[in-house]
Amino acid sequence: MMRWMPFFLLLFAHPAFAAGAVAATGAWWVWPLALFVVCFFLGIVAVPAGVGGGVLFVPIVGSFFPFHLDFVRGAGLLVALASSLAAGPSLLKGGLANLRLAMPLAFGASISAIGGAMLGLALPANVVQIALGVTILGIVALMAMAKKSEFPHVPASDNLSRMLSIHGIFRDVISGKDMNWQVHRTPLGMGMFLVIGFLGGLFGVGAGWANVPVLNLLMGVPLKVAAGTSSLILTTASSSATWYYLDNGAILPVVAVPSVVGMMIGARIGAHLLSVLNASVIRKLVIAMLLISGIGALLKGLGIWT
Repeated sequence: MMRWMPFFLLLFAHPAFAAGAVAATGAWWVWPLALFVVCFFLGIVAVPAGVGGGVLFVPIVGSFFPFHLDFVRGAGLLVALASSLAAGPSLLKGGLANLRLAMPLAFGASISAIGGAMLGLALPANVVQIALGVTILGIVALMAMAKKSEFPHVPASDNLSRMLSIHGIFRDVISGKDMNWQVHRTPLGMGMFLVIGFLGGLFGVGAGWANVPVLNLLMGVPLKVAAGTSSLILTTASSSATWYYLDNGAILPVVAVPSVVGMMIGARIGAHLLSVLNASVIRKLVIAMLLISGIGALLKGLGIWT
């Protein structure tokens, strides 16, 4: 084992990582293995909840794992991207995601995500940690108060959605019925996704937590289609911000690889469970996880808990 130590010392030699990556008395593989296990379970719950893996990964790993926040955020974008890509084929095949709906929204989100990534890496880590904790707790409040509709009533589609042919048919497996859906308030929805993309790039969380409410409550997309389409939007928005983190050396393989592999495996399971799981149960589980991790991120940023 000793002959491999120079390799691992080089791997962990980055000064930001040295701020607390691996305990001196522990085996080097403990934290990567723990990341894999945690991300596997996060992937299972992230897809049915429609929140993306990043919004769970960044606050949980940033609060309870000894990695520098820049590396956690860089890996968080990769995690959100990987979970979305892994779930994408199953969601499209099952009619739970719509490309015509996803592409115009993802375009704006991908552009603003780069701006968020630039600001996030320029700010001190403790400032970002505090802002992340406050944001996550705000997300918890929004998710707890929001009243989502399984099949929102859209009296008429707007001109832009008709021009882009944004509509579809969703088959509800539980009821066995085919539901025709259309959207409205498309320009406002595109504007909201500019803000969502910026926050996703800033915190490395993917911003799937906001995709679903905007799609469902604002634009009138059925809840399960909104959750599935949210994953497609994340593939574009997360990839654009990821390149900036990669170019600035904020992606470390020992953090990113086990996280991505675990999340992709879990996400494929979650995609198959989306059509049969009770969405409210998954939602309550995600809210509880975010509450704990949001408090942890805030305390860590304030220096109260290390």
